[in-house]
Amino acid sequence: MRMAKISETDLILNPDGSVYHLNLLPKHISETIITVGDPSRVYQVSEHFDEVEFEMNKREFITHVGKYNGKKITVISTGIGTDNIEIFFNELDALVNVDLKTREPKARKKKLRIVRIGTSGALQEDIAVGAHLISDYAIGLDNLMNFYDLPMDDFETGIAHDLQKKTGLPFMPYVVRGSESLREQISGGDMLVGNTVTCPGFYAPQGRALRVPIRFPKLLEDLNYYHKGDFWLTNFEMETSGYYSMARLLGHEVVSANAIIANRIKNKFAKDPNKVITSLISKVLDRI
Repeated sequence: MRMAKISETDLILNPDGSVYHLNLLPKHISETIITVGDPSRVYQVSEHFDEVEFEMNKREFITHVGKYNGKKITVISTGIGTDNIEIFFNELDALVNVDLKTREPKARKKKLRIVRIGTSGALQEDIAVGAHLISDYAIGLDNLMNFYDLPMDDFETGIAHDLQKKTGLPFMPYVVRGSESLREQISGGDMLVGNTVTCPGFYAPQGRALRVPIRFPKLLEDLNYYHKGDFWLTNFEMETSGYYSMARLLGHEVVSANAIIANRIKNKFAKDPNKVITSLISKVLDRI
């Protein structure tokens, strides 16, 4: 059965046939992909490569393709926020699961393995600054999944309803689990495993107040104290829920590895955050 053709305005291609924002062709995508938020962090990853075969710079989306211990790896920066993750994921999936010449989805779908390497702040007092944490579940406080039909199981739906009730938020968060197999592989048994809150901003959505009063001044406290049984919230950042939800919708394997550079409960920040990130990059590359 032939799949419906995707229009030129739904899937925009550049004159060279590459996807619109990433500016990449299918040949640039390896089965294993590392993603980072900060464009400069792409260079921190690729400096470990045996060789860099290809580079592309387009807006905040910087891509290096190379080999690490003989294995082809693609590393891409996404910028900040789940809105960027939505663009990244749709175009990445199109590169492997859509025939860009006929604009038809391929009958046989390809599953990618994606590891996010990002920075994060701890929500629990006993999580040390400098730790590495792998995200089991992501809790989305952003609105991305209001525009998709994300399937959640009973446990995830229960956490979402309960969290809304306990925090008093005027909307229900979404909850989604990452790849269990990738989590086991990357965590290696020596990384913390936690549940990561994804926020739609860095200041008020994470309980920070500068000159503007914030609507939920107890949000940080509520997230710190929230638990349901042995399910606690361990850290927060701005992308993981976008990764986990889009991966579920599109059928890919994703895990989020977090460098803990701050503890918001103790009000401590890493003296050398770059050292924490660099050691996480090395750890992920050796286990990928």
